[in-house]
Amino acid sequence: MITAPNISSIFPKHLFWDVKVDQLEPQRDQDLIIPRALYMTNEKSFEDDISRLEMFYSSDEIVRNLKSTKERISNRVCEMVAHRYHIPPFHRYSHR
Repeated sequence: MITAPNISSIFPKHLFWDVKVDQLEPQRDQDLIIPRALYMTNEKSFEDDISRLEMFYSSDEIVRNLKSTKERISNRVCEMVAHRYHIPPFHRYSHR
């Protein structure tokens, strides 16, 4: 039986400050892992951060979770994800 890698060996532990990171399971907890993995990303770190996610998740799973999350994901991160996957830009927050 192949065991899933420990999330803390792939992503920085500080992203999961409020949960027991050793108990996270990639498929079950994707609604937490995906937005947290991109929470602190920027233009410099985006390629590395998104590549780590793509080890576990499809582009559809990443986009779906970013669109529905309650986490404070910036519009810029959403734009970078949309550009990577060649989909129309989407935003978490409207500019009023």
